[in-house]
Amino acid sequence: MYLWENPVLQRELLVNLRQTRGFVLLLLYQLLLALVVYFAWPQTERIDLTQRAEAAGAENQALGQARRLADMFFLGQYLLACMMAPSFAAGAITLEKERKTYEMLLASPLRPAAIVSGKLVASVTHLLVLIVASLPIIVLCLPLGGISVYEVMAAYASLLASVLFFAMVSIACSSYYRRTASALVVSYLLILPIALTLVAAWDWLSSYGSLRLFLGLTVFPAAAVVFSALLFRQTARRLLRTPDVGSEGKEVVDLETEAETAVGLVIQPDQFPDRLFAPPKRTSLMDDHANPVYEKEIRSEIFSQGTLMMRLVIQISILLALPLMAVCLFMNESYAQWYIAYVLLFNMLVGPVFSAGSLTSERERQTWELLLATTLPRRTIVWGKLLAGLRVSTVLTLLLLWPVLLAAALVSTYWSISSLATLLGYLVLVTVTCVSTAQLAMCASSVMRRTSHAMMLAYAVVLILYCSPLAVEFFVTRFYPGTALSERIVWCGVVSPLATVIHMPAAMPRSEGIAVAMGSGANWPLFAAHIGFVILENVFLALLTVLALRRHWTLE
Repeated sequence: MYLWENPVLQRELLVNLRQTRGFVLLLLYQLLLALVVYFAWPQTERIDLTQRAEAAGAENQALGQARRLADMFFLGQYLLACMMAPSFAAGAITLEKERKTYEMLLASPLRPAAIVSGKLVASVTHLLVLIVASLPIIVLCLPLGGISVYEVMAAYASLLASVLFFAMVSIACSSYYRRTASALVVSYLLILPIALTLVAAWDWLSSYGSLRLFLGLTVFPAAAVVFSALLFRQTARRLLRTPDVGSEGKEVVDLETEAETAVGLVIQPDQFPDRLFAPPKRTSLMDDHANPVYEKEIRSEIFSQGTLMMRLVIQISILLALPLMAVCLFMNESYAQWYIAYVLLFNMLVGPVFSAGSLTSERERQTWELLLATTLPRRTIVWGKLLAGLRVSTVLTLLLLWPVLLAAALVSTYWSISSLATLLGYLVLVTVTCVSTAQLAMCASSVMRRTSHAMMLAYAVVLILYCSPLAVEFFVTRFYPGTALSERIVWCGVVSPLATVIHMPAAMPRSEGIAVAMGSGANWPLFAAHIGFVILENVFLALLTVLALRRHWTLE
């Protein structure tokens, strides 16, 4: 009943594995890994065995390149698989609520554990196909040497265990929320720190082959299975004793009741700074020139399902920011750009959440025609929805910037004209990134018809624009160091705020007890080029949104 005769599993496999996106994703995944192996393949010339010293040196160099290739392959595949796990699992239960079948699923004779196991296996199957399909590529790397079959087994054991754990985390988040967007962003906030920590640990253990082999075959998989089992039990128990639901599985949430019963952080819209993104209930009539769409979105729509997701986002982001703030802003000022990179990464995750469903939610609720039938100008509708999502995501992001202002006031290293100019550049960079992510999600919402699809499209474009330049630069500098390409590849970061901020160091290391003025290594031309690109990008996204909406308005 849990696997072989599980109707939930059978239905998910039949529907999902036959979709076109599965085959397209498999092709793109294999093509990306193949390109990495092709361009990172060792270019060592034929070894002359008559010269023993030179031959030994060339052989060691070839083995080092082969090991770097294998590590790059595993780490790249690990990040790709772990980042795709929430996209397959975060909507496992929330999609039932969105399709209005959640209540029927709970009323079926299936046990909660059978439902969760079916959803989990169906979600992991997609990633399992991708991982197994990559085996022939790594087999081609084995004859190069530098890595043994046992290390391959340890890497794949850790990869499979991590995918299982991350998928279970996403399903657990999916059981707590009604919307896929909320479950997706909380899943990423929980998974990203863990995945990056494991990647750093695996890379650090590269010089300890036997220890990494032991941990990869025993400790990592065992820990992942144990935590997955605990989350599985908790999720099944939640389905067994589900909260009170009304018709079609909808949960009615009252913000005042939630604030009284919530444990931990509580959002109070009548106090600062909560009222910046959660304004209090209106007790008077709207002004004559007020935007009713904006008022509806910011006061009721965004927080209609409660503030659980918002509270978790704030708590997790602050918890992660505290150690980064201490190390990067106060203990070692030369790493200040990494804290700004964390703020940008946070906006990349949160920004699309509040704008990707701005238009698709109207179609899903079948209120799009009613909204268009009003006397409101269509630019007022679009502008109101964009500003509502932009306001919430921007305030959440700017809440993480107060340590930067505190450091600028307390740490003497930042007391210079160049330092203050660099800090101002950071603020401008974060602000334009907030606008870009909201505009991008809004454009995706105008093109797609479902919120989950708009969310995934927005995340995919953000990943390509913001993270790909960093990955390409890291690849080139590691496998083609000292070449002309490694010097020019920096300009690929013109499309990425992450690459731009990393090439703008905020402070230099202290020398002889005297603080060196920060900003002397700042790449201002790259910063200016990125700002220009962002302006063109937002103009293009606005035009694309208008064209897409005109097409929908004409058809409907």
